[in-house]
Amino acid sequence: MPVQPQGRDSGVRTEVTAGEATPGEPGSAAPPFADADLMYIADILPPAERTRYLEIRDFLQSRVRAQSIEYWNREEFPFGLLAELGKHGLGGLQTDGTSTLFKGLMYVEVARADVSLSALVGIHNELIVGMIDALGSEEQKQRWLPGLTAFTQLGAFALTEPEHGSDIAGGLATTARLEDGEWVIDGAKRWIGAGTIADFALVWARDAADQQIKGFIVETERPGYTATKISNKIGLRIMQNADIVLDGVRIPEANMLPGATDFTKANELLRDSRAWVGWQAAGIQLAAFDVARSYSLQRRQFGKELARFQLIQQQLAEILGNASASLALMAQLARIQEEGRLEMAQAAMAKATTTRLARASVALGRSLLGGNGISSDFEMGKLFGDAEILYTYEGSYEINSLIVARAVTGKSAFV
Repeated sequence: MPVQPQGRDSGVRTEVTAGEATPGEPGSAAPPFADADLMYIADILPPAERTRYLEIRDFLQSRVRAQSIEYWNREEFPFGLLAELGKHGLGGLQTDGTSTLFKGLMYVEVARADVSLSALVGIHNELIVGMIDALGSEEQKQRWLPGLTAFTQLGAFALTEPEHGSDIAGGLATTARLEDGEWVIDGAKRWIGAGTIADFALVWARDAADQQIKGFIVETERPGYTATKISNKIGLRIMQNADIVLDGVRIPEANMLPGATDFTKANELLRDSRAWVGWQAAGIQLAAFDVARSYSLQRRQFGKELARFQLIQQQLAEILGNASASLALMAQLARIQEEGRLEMAQAAMAKATTTRLARASVALGRSLLGGNGISSDFEMGKLFGDAEILYTYEGSYEINSLIVARAVTGKSAFV
């Protein structure tokens, strides 16, 4: 679709933070800035989606961004904000019929406001709503999808284990056995997002009968299910990650996902969720640019704004360049995904590349803010910690790099 820059007036940000100045007269207003989207990626959206995108972006910036800092500091979950995210349709992105690009840009904007909440929104859509919608029975869909898409209910995706992360497909140790019309599940899971607050966990376990990895809906109030919050994280502190123990948990036979009788189908959705992290990485870079630009226009050293110094301008340009490259890569990935041509190597390359650039961008932002860059009060310290999590989860940078190299050489480094 051809880009129409002349149609961008409604998307240009004109609000000015007190104390900002242009390279002109000291104290003059900062120039309107089109939300750092210099490549006009959002212009590719159809008009109705672009209007909705602008509305949700403004809500996230005005309502979520500032409030998230104290929740992040306290490692608390903002249930009130979750309800508002639901009202804006962010619980049903997977099933609302909007384009892949729109969904991706929503992930960008949630990450731009808070990376923890973007992790929740992404996992919720890609791995919970997506799996039940694609692999669940009609009864399971009717039971769970209405509450999930409204964000009045939460699921947790329970795959990773204490001893198995990157090798989970071959090493998964949690077991399920069918006994008197019920599944009995035993095992442990680790780093499970929303594990302490979810209504159910989508647990992956190895069927003792045929050794296949299958998916099960385990309501969290069932006897034998225990979730313990993982504290003292350096990033994604709002996300309530948990250690989960499943000690003889009994669930109805009907709680197994009928479309998840082996790991093949799950792998397809895991591929898509790996790509989703690339959108998060683009969003955190836009957040780093927002914070760094605003700070450089307000902070004065040696009698003038930081924004007047050449080294500061170079850092700002590099952050924005990294963010723009990430957005452009993800926009192309969205096109491939919409055409049904997305492969794991492409998703892995996007995830590895954008998170590497995100790590570099937040490091530049932290440097630009000097000592204030290590404090979450100035946001950049918060972003600095969150970027480390993006670099590692949904397949570490190294594992994703090896997946790409395997695809282009035909040689596997895993075995």
